[in-house]
Amino acid sequence: MKKIYSKEALEKKQKRNQMILAVVLILVMFGSSFGIVVNSFGEDSKNKDVTYNGFKFLNQNGYWILDQGNYQFVFKENPKDLKNLSVYVGELNYLSSYSGLPLYLSSENYDVNSEIYINFNQVVQRMQLACFGNDTICEEDLPVKDCSSNFIIVKESTVGSIIQEGGCVFIEGPKEDLVKITDEFLLKIIGVK
Repeated sequence: MKKIYSKEALEKKQKRNQMILAVVLILVMFGSSFGIVVNSFGEDSKNKDVTYNGFKFLNQNGYWILDQGNYQFVFKENPKDLKNLSVYVGELNYLSSYSGLPLYLSSENYDVNSEIYINFNQVVQRMQLACFGNDTICEEDLPVKDCSSNFIIVKESTVGSIIQEGGCVFIEGPKEDLVKITDEFLLKIIGVK
């Protein structure tokens, strides 16, 4: 049986979870920016540029940065290193389909969550963790969403795949490859691949 909570208790818990997520992500973003500035002194940036499919990526502080119009995208993996990644990629909506709309995320992988947040937060109206409608157990007090909303569901699996069904994108793969598969997804939706 599911516990019954008052509306105030649910709202308080949801606000607390959102604040924790916001603080963690702000610390990650601030730490990354600080690290980029500190490491940029005295380094030869010409050796850090990579051109992939006509797009120029700059390696800063171990991340690959792509300036595209008004957006700056950050990738953990060098895009050239993803060419040997064994992953099925179906047809995906482009980044513009997320613009100005809420984006929900279901993932237990901190690195994937950070990667998605850093890249989507500049495009979407807001981001929020949520439980997928088909999940029988929602351990936290999160909203339950389905594929009528923009929703990214990340799960561990033995086979790598990126599949879009309605508003849902299912990113699956071995735990050690989930960040690489997420980068593959991001490169695809921004039109690099």
